[in-house]
Amino acid sequence: MLDFSVTFIITIINITVLYFILKAILWKPVTKFMETRAKRIRDSIEQSENEKAQANALLNQYKERLETAQSEADDIIRNAREHAQLDAAKIIAESRLSAEAILAGAKKQLEFERKAAIQAFRQEAADLIVTATGRLLEREVKSEDSRHYAEMLLNGTLHDDALLHTEAGQN
Repeated sequence: MLDFSVTFIITIINITVLYFILKAILWKPVTKFMETRAKRIRDSIEQSENEKAQANALLNQYKERLETAQSEADDIIRNAREHAQLDAAKIIAESRLSAEAILAGAKKQLEFERKAAIQAFRQEAADLIVTATGRLLEREVKSEDSRHYAEMLLNGTLHDDALLHTEAGQN
């Protein structure tokens, strides 16, 4: 049968003692280290998932803000265009009024200058008529009467009655 010697029993006792010693010294710390490490890994994974969820939430918020900002920018641009069109219409209307006022002023100035030129022409024509009449009659004509009749002639207000009255006065 089996023959158990003392060495065998001592070896079994040594192995059992070594097992308990190793279990107390090595197995528990290694197991504890592995559990701690596994817990840290689980925590890191959970934290990563939380951070990923937060990042997605922030991304969605930024997308919403970007869309809001884009719509606000579109509104601002649309309002600016409307204001620019209104301002352009106002400027054009003011320019038209200003141009009309300038044109009216220019017409008035032109009419005034035309009347002044006609008056100057009449004055010179009256002087020429008096000079020509004096040469034709070969005598000096009173400049007041002659100028008066010349102006009446140029104005078209001279009538035959006035000529008869003048001739009767000279004779």
